[in-house]
Amino acid sequence: MTQPPGQPPYGAFGAPQDQPPPGGGFGAPQQPPAQGGFGAPQPQPGYGYPQQPASAPGPYAQPAGPYGAPGPYGPQPGYGYPQQQPYPGGLGGPGTPPPSGGGPFKGKPALIVAAAVAGLLVVGGTVYALTGSGGDGKKPVARQSDDPKASGSPVNPGDGSGDGGADPENLNAGRRSGEAKVLWYKSAPDAPASGADAPGMWITGKTAVKAAYKQVFAYKVGSGDPAWDPITFPQKICAVTPQKSADDKVVVAYMNGTSDRAKCNQLQEIDLDTGRKGWTATVADGGLFDSALSIELTISGKTLMAGRSESGTAYDLGSGHKLYDKKKYGAACFPTAFAGGTNRLIEVASCAAGGSDEHDEISQLDPATGKVEWTRPIKKGWTVERTYSVDPLVVYLTNEEKKAWNISVLDRKGTFRSEVKVNEKFAPQCGLAILARDLQGCQGVAVDANTLYLPTDVSGGGNEIVAISLTDGTAKWRAKSPTDESMYPVEVQGGKLVAYVRPSYDAGGQVVSIPTTGSAHPTTKLLQNPQHTADIEGGFYDGAVDWADGRFYLSATRLTGSDDAKEKLMMAFGN
Repeated sequence: MTQPPGQPPYGAFGAPQDQPPPGGGFGAPQQPPAQGGFGAPQPQPGYGYPQQPASAPGPYAQPAGPYGAPGPYGPQPGYGYPQQQPYPGGLGGPGTPPPSGGGPFKGKPALIVAAAVAGLLVVGGTVYALTGSGGDGKKPVARQSDDPKASGSPVNPGDGSGDGGADPENLNAGRRSGEAKVLWYKSAPDAPASGADAPGMWITGKTAVKAAYKQVFAYKVGSGDPAWDPITFPQKICAVTPQKSADDKVVVAYMNGTSDRAKCNQLQEIDLDTGRKGWTATVADGGLFDSALSIELTISGKTLMAGRSESGTAYDLGSGHKLYDKKKYGAACFPTAFAGGTNRLIEVASCAAGGSDEHDEISQLDPATGKVEWTRPIKKGWTVERTYSVDPLVVYLTNEEKKAWNISVLDRKGTFRSEVKVNEKFAPQCGLAILARDLQGCQGVAVDANTLYLPTDVSGGGNEIVAISLTDGTAKWRAKSPTDESMYPVEVQGGKLVAYVRPSYDAGGQVVSIPTTGSAHPTTKLLQNPQHTADIEGGFYDGAVDWADGRFYLSATRLTGSDDAKEKLMMAFGN
């Protein structure tokens, strides 16, 4: 459903309208689920409800066409319906914002900068410590007991002093036939009462590595025994590379002090297998309003990009030597976020802020030199919030004024390829982005060369994963959760989608595979986690997950600083 190039479009996928579509649509506000799952809605409706199609065009349907090019899109009466309720701020994924309930996929609303900072002024350090009530009748997942000695709440220090695979808490004592083993479990280090970040989780063939507050811990993948001594930094960790390099290196950033003016500017390279600390560097400030108070890190091939609020500095990942800066360009365009992948580096810039021509731009850079390979302007009013994938490039955008969202695919030359047209409410988990866009801050979404996999959001019972064509944006197939709990994409391996099914009160979680080709798409169980530890599994705060070499890893991404019980840090299951 396109119109010839050169003809201005008069409507587009995701175009917001004044009235909600019948029956709700992609992003319709729903009743919040009991447990607040991966991307589940808050009590208030979320940012990015697409509206019924009307004359208002979407981000790629400017009068002159997407990105200022001739418009290839004709009117689309049914795709990307925004809903009737307003949203409170920018969200990391389509639909209402996630609730703050517990569980491994308890999401956090990802607010736009102004709204988020204002919210933090009200709630302070408790913004990460909200808990869900589970009050809508859905089966509850048992939560962590306040008694550290209670059954299912073992204390195994995350500092390597525990017994690793010795299983001192008898976590496998009640294991049933067909259930996987708890390979190991680690408690978190003490955190301040205001809470602390526990970012990143990196798995190699030998080690499982986790950052928490001021330290980085490493465990042997099979036993949980310490792989190397914890690395302790003088101040809290404030940023990490979400991905590891091809030779299993990461970079961690930590603060240079504790005052209100302290900056997130100290970089340390770490070898994940050996714990060897490599090069160090200090990220310099940019311009007047462009300090390193907060930065984002990403890896693209052999390049590390450290992004500030209005610029970025690239380093050679092997040596730490500075390669180049990405600064203001044009009349008033400032780089505000970066996303890296295999030899691909994406830059998002904010242009003419506060002016009549205010808009975002997406560019692809040569990671080694910073040379701009292509740039595409986005229509005024639309903000690039996330990249669900860098290669292929799948971006999630929002329009605050029109209460609309859009998921678009761009090809290797930056040309518009397709938009998601599925009339559905989806629930990827995207973290809270306060002082940066955190383009790569989403999980619970997977992408391969031709397909985007998104989990639906439901108010009760099991959800579905929808496979969406990157060619035309339509649904290719759906797979329903094998239980009454939600299921979320993890990654695509060997032509199959690996997904995680959340635990319930009477069963542990599952890891399943789903064929991505063919006419049938049943779920095949790869791992059944034990019922005996379902309360531990379900109690990880904002859990990050990974599946590698037949083992399932789960870790917290935020420590609440609670003194009621030893907090969870990381857990591994396997056969």
